Amino acid sequence: MSATATTTTAPKSAQGRAKRTRLTTPVILLIVAGALLALSAVRALTGAQDVTSSGQVAGALQMAVPIGMAGLAGLWSERAGVVNIGLEGMMILGTFFGAWIGWQYGPWAGLVAGVIGGAAGGLLHAVATVTFGVDHIVSGVAITLLAQGATQYLAKLWFNTGAAAAKGGNPKQSPPVHAVPSITVPGLSSGLEAIEKHHWFLVSDLAGLIGGLVTGLSWWTVIAALLFVATFFVLWRTPFGLRLRSCGEAPVAAESLGVDVYRYKYAAVVLSGALAGFGGAFLAMVPSHIYNEGQTGGRGYIGLAAMIFGNWRPGGLAMGAGLFGYTDSLQLRNGGPAAHALLLLLVILLALLAGWKVYRKSYPQGVLSAVAAALLLFWFLMTDTIPDEFVSATPYVTTLLVLALSAQRLRMPKMGGKPYRKGQGK
Repeated sequence: MSATATTTTAPKSAQGRAKRTRLTTPVILLIVAGALLALSAVRALTGAQDVTSSGQVAGALQMAVPIGMAGLAGLWSERAGVVNIGLEGMMILGTFFGAWIGWQYGPWAGLVAGVIGGAAGGLLHAVATVTFGVDHIVSGVAITLLAQGATQYLAKLWFNTGAAAAKGGNPKQSPPVHAVPSITVPGLSSGLEAIEKHHWFLVSDLAGLIGGLVTGLSWWTVIAALLFVATFFVLWRTPFGLRLRSCGEAPVAAESLGVDVYRYKYAAVVLSGALAGFGGAFLAMVPSHIYNEGQTGGRGYIGLAAMIFGNWRPGGLAMGAGLFGYTDSLQLRNGGPAAHALLLLLVILLALLAGWKVYRKSYPQGVLSAVAAALLLFWFLMTDTIPDEFVSATPYVTTLLVLALSAQRLRMPKMGGKPYRKGQGK
């Protein structure tokens, strides 16, 4: 009897795993379409036109790139089994060295300097964790603190004297950096702008979305998009990627097959730092054209949250970066009315989540979601706008909500954060 029960139970669990929805390309496109439809409905109901405007979309794209690059950096490192909590510090190095070289020699030289600065932070993390076996979290925090202290000291030394000071530099910021080249599709951009101004349901929202993607598009944004595509191809379609991912899943087995685990871990973590440096340089030279102390504002950690939301895959990571970039853009565009309108969207999502949890007989979670939806609806009905302080906190609140709601479907690499020593399987 017990043997029969065992054999009948196993297929059910396997079927349960098989039914779990993966973030494939069709699923991602379906989610994007549903999100656009929901945003269009919220815009029509509230009259907050900036919810789907081309300016909001363009701003969201700019803010999504640094977060996406930090998340992509974390993906490379953690797929090789090294947790990189020091992404914030590597981004700081990217912002500083990118701006320092950028104001002297131009933005492209600044990009190279930012990438090298981030890669140096990645190399330090690799030496500490891979070679010396330092705890990954301790090493990452130490690198962030070191980057903060070093850049503060160097800013006082380099930006507060000589030619830099004469051009506007001071201990907390660099002189202005030349703008990064951008592209615009002239005919398409103007046509989409005309459609957007009619405020038609869904049609104008789609025009605003596409318009934000083809107007004033930085070349660095194009490079970032290509890096996402290249990451997917290299990690999931090449022997190199298979070996690198095996270092994060089963390094002992990989070693037995002749893989130099140390070398792959080093390559992944150094590349991780370079990608984070790219994100930092982008942040300093595309949205603001200047380096400011504390400029990263925790975006390295938000990038890690986007990576976790995406379940350590580029497609889901891109969605998470877009979500965080959208909320980040609200505070930069003084988006109080738009943020207030999005309360209604959050009410709808929580109500749907409550219904789904009740259908799945998860009654405590369903009741909690319904209560949260009711409270947010009361807030929405009793107010006309949201305080600026709350709008500024929107990216961080979104980070907490996303991690809380997606925690049940996550699976990090099996040996992520665990120490490895050559020959330990013998």
